Amino acid sequence: MSYLHDNKIKFLESKAREIRVSVLESLIAAGSGHTAGPLDMADIFTTLFFHTLKHDPKRPDWDERDLFVLSNGHICPVYYATLAHAGYFPIEELKTLRKLGTRLQGHPHREALPGLETTSGPLGSGLSQACGMALALNIDGKKNWVYCLMSDGEHDAGNTWEAVMLAGKYKINNLTAIIDRNNIQIDGFTEDIMPLEPLKDKYEAFGWYVIDIDGHNFEAIIDACEKAKAIFNQPVCIIAHTIPGKGVDFMENDFKWHGSPPGISDMPGEPPKDQQAKLALAQLRTLQGKIRSEHE
Repeated sequence: MSYLHDNKIKFLESKAREIRVSVLESLIAAGSGHTAGPLDMADIFTTLFFHTLKHDPKRPDWDERDLFVLSNGHICPVYYATLAHAGYFPIEELKTLRKLGTRLQGHPHREALPGLETTSGPLGSGLSQACGMALALNIDGKKNWVYCLMSDGEHDAGNTWEAVMLAGKYKINNLTAIIDRNNIQIDGFTEDIMPLEPLKDKYEAFGWYVIDIDGHNFEAIIDACEKAKAIFNQPVCIIAHTIPGKGVDFMENDFKWHGSPPGISDMPGEPPKDQQAKLALAQLRTLQGKIRSEHE
């Protein structure tokens, strides 16, 4: 891995904290939307848009940009928050999430916002789109890289595996898929709903190079993305093990928060709904210090 100054890691941690706060604020203002996935993917999004991806907010259609495809579009609150903090549109607009006439729809609409490469909604479609983009770039002799972020639960969809097979067959070597392995989906834990393991072995059987990482460790995320670019004859899958609801203790590892924002309903064993938003925001605003102590 290329040397990372400690100040850069601190910057990424601080930015991820800000993005998590923005995610929760936008969900509270909306009164609907998905919480667990956006919170657990903040570190991945921060690393991509503030370190790894080649992109320019002032030129969102720049020909030399890397392409980012969000397959599990329901976690778009973290996508929107990251784009806003990166300078693609005003941060204040995040409070319009899911409201009538907003550009920030419940699933990303490609033509609504600068920085969106695809429209997503039906789970399982993103990897096929990313494969097409990557193949076209290879055919045209271009050096752009394609990143596709996927959920673990959407691997229940058969079209995901069609794309996995295609990428392996054609040895698409400018494609990196990142799986949010948070082990939950809307109805429960993935291994109870539809077991996915051995997930790494399955991808390898279809000709992919697979890297397992801690999805909350910035050094590991950056190292994996750099290693992916050194693999020249096959697509790369990064399985990022994450904690759903990361940063809020009563949300972490609880599938009930997959598709619910705080303050909407009382849940058994959870704080009263009129306290959920306040408690969650307070925890997220101090998360950076917690992360530093865990790593030291």
